[in-house]
Amino acid sequence: MEKKSFEAGKKYNLKEAISIAEGGVVSKQYIKNKGGNITLFAFDQGQGLSEHTAPFDAVVQLIEGTAEVTIGGEKSLVSEGEMIHMPAHVPHALHATKAFKMCLIMLKD
Repeated sequence: MEKKSFEAGKKYNLKEAISIAEGGVVSKQYIKNKGGNITLFAFDQGQGLSEHTAPFDAVVQLIEGTAEVTIGGEKSLVSEGEMIHMPAHVPHALHATKAFKMCLIMLKD
């Protein structure tokens, strides 16, 4: 079953589509189907996702702020407008060096 929160043909401002919650992490899934999903996340400073693996490739696009992204033990600072690829089955983690918003695109086979 396909889930969509985006209306086809309508434009969206991703910075305005999700808000940062003080001391928390917010997520909003927009599209989910057999090919993958698109989810927005907002992290307050100091928040993050602990190291984990996923069975699919994913791309993180920063839409606001700065995040420290660790992939396979290698840390990268990713800033607004930048994206990074997280390969399937490779441990990765995210940490908000300052509050940030991101769009996560999960690509299923």
